[in-house]
Amino acid sequence: MKKAIRILGLFMLMFFAVTAITSCSDDDDPANNDFFAGTYRGSVGYSDGDTNIDSNDGSVFVTKIASGTKYNFAFSNGIPDLNGIEFDQQGDNTLVMVGSTATSYIRIDNNELRILYLKDGKSWRANCTR
Repeated sequence: MKKAIRILGLFMLMFFAVTAITSCSDDDDPANNDFFAGTYRGSVGYSDGDTNIDSNDGSVFVTKIASGTKYNFAFSNGIPDLNGIEFDQQGDNTLVMVGSTATSYIRIDNNELRILYLKDGKSWRANCTR
């Protein structure tokens, strides 16, 4: 009987895990959700003095943090993360980084992520879609 209950429990766990994973939609809009997490894939890059990382097959995992206006960007390929970047909503579905300039710019919507971010002699780049 214990074995049957254990198997049933594992089956239910797998069912809920699969349901949770498949219920996440690529149509989720980072501008309109209280909670947002999504992966954007494409070209990513980073440079810091002698370190130079470039990849056409990279990814950026984006999460909206509790404040509601700040986001974290977790890069693949050993690129350091960008955390706590503040955004303003422009239009219905687009977020643009607060304080965007010609040398520091992050734009995100439900389909595209564009990053050119310079800070303390370091630069992050991304041109990704999902």
